[in-house]
Amino acid sequence: MQTNRLFEIIYILLNKKSITARELAERFGVSTRTIYRDVDHLSLAGIPVYTEKGKGGGISLLPDFVLSKSILSEKEQNEILSALQGLSLMKVSETDHVLQKLSAVFNKTAANWLEVDFSGWGYNDGDLWGDFKTAILERRVAEFDYYSTFGEKDRRRIEPLQLWFKSKAWYIKGFCLKRQDIRLFKLSRMRNLIVTDKTFGERDLLAIRPNPGPATHQKQDIFLKLRVAPEMAYRVMDEYAGLVEKQEPDGSFILSVIWPEDNWVYSVILSFGEYIEVLEPAHVREIIRKKAKMIEGRHYAKDT
Repeated sequence: MQTNRLFEIIYILLNKKSITARELAERFGVSTRTIYRDVDHLSLAGIPVYTEKGKGGGISLLPDFVLSKSILSEKEQNEILSALQGLSLMKVSETDHVLQKLSAVFNKTAANWLEVDFSGWGYNDGDLWGDFKTAILERRVAEFDYYSTFGEKDRRRIEPLQLWFKSKAWYIKGFCLKRQDIRLFKLSRMRNLIVTDKTFGERDLLAIRPNPGPATHQKQDIFLKLRVAPEMAYRVMDEYAGLVEKQEPDGSFILSVIWPEDNWVYSVILSFGEYIEVLEPAHVREIIRKKAKMIEGRHYAKDT
């Protein structure tokens, strides 16, 4: 706490010619004696801070003082500016303002070392991200249409608690007022989001664990063994490298996964087209065979 206060005192003095110990004490909620001890610590650290007594006096820095030369090394300055630039790309409040100030203080221009774009190639959920950030910070109830992995469309009202980025997608963790439990919702499956004026109190995230599955549909975890053809090597490396059990002599991959069985699993398997084979379990192999037949039947019906 003292280190943060000392740094902020320096920043205040850089922006003001002089400030009284009483003003600093009121700002930080400490005694003037504590402020004078802080001044002593800064002086011992080599910061050219001094006090003047009497009317018009106060605590000041020598005019030619440069923060970067006294507190932070060249490497530390670059690390701070790089970190702030990364945060600014995440649209964190006030980061751009702080970045500009510190760049001026350090007499540096932050290198444009990073570009972040979390939007997908299809539906853009960028506005949802910003709206949920507002809802979380202001503790406002949000409602939206949601499409589940079971093909159902439902209107949900939640108390949004956290934005998550997991496996190339954004999720919102929130207390679902319909299910009366913590749920995870994928932003790309939402439509017609409204951030309401209704507010809610703070919830203890550590006291409750998320249960992503709706109470009406209990998903069962199943063990899947899949063979993926070498033509799909790029996709295996991109998405499932950690699930490869072995690579066979012909270049195909054997994947071993445990996933909750639902339509999402079937769609992932089918998305590999003719380049995948379900080895286990037999009932999933049969489901995929039937779905492939249905797809073939629909295309045949359209062509005749």
